[in-house]
Amino acid sequence: MDYLKVNGYSHLYRDPRTNSIINRNMSEYQEYLSKKNMKNEEHQKIQNLESDVVNIKNDLSEIKNLLRSLINESRWHSTRKFE
Repeated sequence: MDYLKVNGYSHLYRDPRTNSIINRNMSEYQEYLSKKNMKNEEHQKIQNLESDVVNIKNDLSEIKNLLRSLINESRWHSTRKFE
């Protein structure tokens, strides 16, 4: 396939079949891939943090329920001493 050179740009070519522009500058392409990977990693970090927050909330809720249970059990035992 012969690509047509885009006037004024040494690294841009047009595909006459699809009329799309192709950038043949590999350093720009590598930079694009690097930015895309960094963005994906950032997204994954955010997902992990959100999951961690949910897990911490669930753990905290469980701890609160256990503490309430202990308090109620302690109160029950303390009232039974006087009977």
